[in-house]
Amino acid sequence: MKRIALSISFLFFSLIVVQAQNDVAKLPPVDKSPMDMCYFPDNYPVLKIRDKVTDAPVMRLIYGRPQKAGRTVFGELVEYGKVWRFGANEATEIEFYQHVKFGGKKIPKGRYTLYTLVEQDKWTLIINKETDIWGSFKYDAKKDVARLEVPVIKTTEITESLSMVFDKTISGCNLIVAWDNVKVLIPFEF
Repeated sequence: MKRIALSISFLFFSLIVVQAQNDVAKLPPVDKSPMDMCYFPDNYPVLKIRDKVTDAPVMRLIYGRPQKAGRTVFGELVEYGKVWRFGANEATEIEFYQHVKFGGKKIPKGRYTLYTLVEQDKWTLIINKETDIWGSFKYDAKKDVARLEVPVIKTTEITESLSMVFDKTISGCNLIVAWDNVKVLIPFEF
């Protein structure tokens, strides 16, 4: 009797393992441009703003991280003079948890799309009020909230994956964006 119970248990366990393997086989392949996210500050419970300690982040950025993968990025993959989704897949989303200043203009707290108009020597960053957009195919300039031009900084090192990170400054933070042999600093004040 014990052998029958043990055999049935072994058979049942084997079926569970086979089903789990089948479920894993149904998963989609890993995205070549995975989603990434960054917060400012990344240790937000200890941030001090104007003598007040905040227990919430100031802003969050969600973007797709395309790879260089041997391609010419700027001027080809990302065309000069055309609005770019500022990443891969969905357009890049930025959310402000408090009012911020962008290019001297006050931006109310809320969720926005961040686009970029790329040129060889400068980028124009665009905060747009339309959200949940795939790519930049339906970009509507009438929904722009603010624009800011920043200079392009050429780097000697190649950054394989589009990378974005916030860095604290005296008056707020910079969003540092690096990809291929280019870097830009996008200032926010609060």
